[in-house]
Amino acid sequence: MKLKLVLAGLMIAAASTFANAASHAEGDAVKGAKVFKKCKACHVADKEKNKVGPHLVGIIGRKAGGVEGYKYSKGMKAKAEEIGMWDEAKIFEYIANPKKYLGARSKMTFKLKKEKQRKDVIAYLKSLAK
Repeated sequence: MKLKLVLAGLMIAAASTFANAASHAEGDAVKGAKVFKKCKACHVADKEKNKVGPHLVGIIGRKAGGVEGYKYSKGMKAKAEEIGMWDEAKIFEYIANPKKYLGARSKMTFKLKKEKQRKDVIAYLKSLAK
């Protein structure tokens, strides 16, 4: 009987830890909106208007380098086919260090180094697509 209780307790603890870890895997869109203020000098996320950077409307699932009328860097043009469609993982890596991600010069010189902030910004961009 004691063994069953110990095993049950361990299973509950493991499930709780897993659930807690999973909840931290996703970003917070509200926090992401605040972090995105750093990006607003160059990007618009809620309407199709290009600034220094391309608009980010529908970025998740959009072809890299695919905004009509925006002049992309040579680095982005060269890497766009390899990137294919933007997904959360690719955006997560790109915004950490655009130059390193492209392996070439990027118009985006800003780096969002904190992992949590990158997840939050992605959650914010996802929330706009709904």
